[in-house]
Amino acid sequence: MDSLDARAAALGARAAELLDALRRWPWFDTLRTLRRRFAQDRLGLTAGSLTFTTLVALVPLATVALALFSAFPIFAAFQVALEKHFLHTLVPESIARPVLRSLTQFAGNARAIGGVGLLLLAATALALMLTIDRTLNRIWRVRRPRPLAQRVLVYWAALTLGPLALGVSLSVTSYAASASRGLVSALPGGFGALFAVVQFALLGAAMAGLFHFVPNAPVRWRHAWAGGLFVAAAFELAKDLLGWYLQAIPTYAVIYGAFATLPILLLWIYLGWVIVLLGAVIAAYAPSLSMHLAIRPDTPGRRFELALLVLGALAQARGAGTGGLRLSVLAAHLRTDPLQIDAVLEQLIALDWVARLEEEGEPRHPIQRDQLLEH
Repeated sequence: MDSLDARAAALGARAAELLDALRRWPWFDTLRTLRRRFAQDRLGLTAGSLTFTTLVALVPLATVALALFSAFPIFAAFQVALEKHFLHTLVPESIARPVLRSLTQFAGNARAIGGVGLLLLAATALALMLTIDRTLNRIWRVRRPRPLAQRVLVYWAALTLGPLALGVSLSVTSYAASASRGLVSALPGGFGALFAVVQFALLGAAMAGLFHFVPNAPVRWRHAWAGGLFVAAAFELAKDLLGWYLQAIPTYAVIYGAFATLPILLLWIYLGWVIVLLGAVIAAYAPSLSMHLAIRPDTPGRRFELALLVLGALAQARGAGTGGLRLSVLAAHLRTDPLQIDAVLEQLIALDWVARLEEEGEPRHPIQRDQLLEH
């Protein structure tokens, strides 16, 4: 009993900390950052490009997933759970069933084209993932992405194991709920509420993993989760709003008739990518937002000014006997966005004026005094 009370107290303390963090979060600065980055990084055009690539890659993705489930009949129940997740979570209800039916039919036809054709379809799906990789690295201001072979290997594993892992998670949730002997049904909302929470958590976790692992930059889990939870919440809100709009104002159905599913699907994919990209912006700029740091535009001469400030701070740290400074310390000292400082550090490292010491956690950056004296 004491252990249960201790756990309840710990959960209450964490909930209080979360509420306090939400209360102190700079919401206005976050909205301003999202608006600025959406315009300056042309995220609307990027979302449009990703929409086209996604539409081309939908059938290859479905083909790979169905081929995996068909190769192992024991996973048939997982396929059913994944289809239900698709119907209730990722796509508005008004277009979910016709889209899923068409994808299943197209994927079944694609499986008859042979091994070479399947490899080409898989390459199309990998092209979508590499496009996502380039987009996220651009948001994080990454200059050198991971080696191509490493990225292809990771994304191939995600492409083949991702649907299986999601299906297993949803099936285990269904089994646990059915084996609870009425405990879940006694909760407010019953099984539907539990399943909605699990789906929300799975989507948030998937997005957090995307923001943590894909950019070739250090991303803390709490910042990745901030972006992931934003995406999960925005997906639910956008899905409900789009579903309400399609029911209240059936413009697409009146104009396009039987073909109304296609423009609605395009609109939904575009909205989905806009939400994902905005979540990536939140994850990328969460360090500066949480520390209330200045995010200044890249005006002419700004990078040179910042380089002088960074060298001055590193020289001061060297004089104090400190073996370099971490990026977070530099950002707090200069009251500047870490992404802007990181871009300057990359240039100084390329000039051999600053070194990078890999340590557990964040790398440390000492100034190279001898090289500076030579210049």
